[in-house]
Amino acid sequence: MREAAEPPIFGPESPALAPSHFPRVTRSRHLAKAVSWRIVGSIDTLVLSFLLITFVGPLFGLEHDRGEAIKAASTIAVTEVATKMLLYYLHEHGWEKLRWGIVLKGQRRTESYRRSTTKTATWRVLASLDTMVLAWIFTGNIATAVSIGGMEVFTKLALYFVHERVWSRLPFGVVSPAPTDDPETAAA
Repeated sequence: MREAAEPPIFGPESPALAPSHFPRVTRSRHLAKAVSWRIVGSIDTLVLSFLLITFVGPLFGLEHDRGEAIKAASTIAVTEVATKMLLYYLHEHGWEKLRWGIVLKGQRRTESYRRSTTKTATWRVLASLDTMVLAWIFTGNIATAVSIGGMEVFTKLALYFVHERVWSRLPFGVVSPAPTDDPETAAA
């Protein structure tokens, strides 16, 4: 019994097999996704930073009163708005160039669970490193910075995956090309 060949990971083996009517994703979609994620992510970072600076910081010799903890957590969250907006936009733009895991259902473009999962993992590594560096700069304590970045891995993996799944269902910023009447173009 012969098994069917697995589809290639990064797209069709031949350009002739690639759909010629692949929807285009606009920059406004990338920007809207970056803004929506940044709101969710910054709230999560603010809460985690405050809790960890307040309760974990003293374990590593970092004593802060609540006011100082709020100030440090707010500074981390506000600063990461700028750094992560840029990083997220670049991450999203890079993933759009890689068409792996994008499925066309009629004129609708959806991302596979494997694509969403892989995007989640790559983004989380990049973003957690950014948070750790910012937390280290603003708390001056590497152990607290690692605890903040380490804890957010768990909360943000779940939040980001849900964010990706919601966006995979939204048509905003996905432009379907006009169907072509040219048989040569349609076959290519």
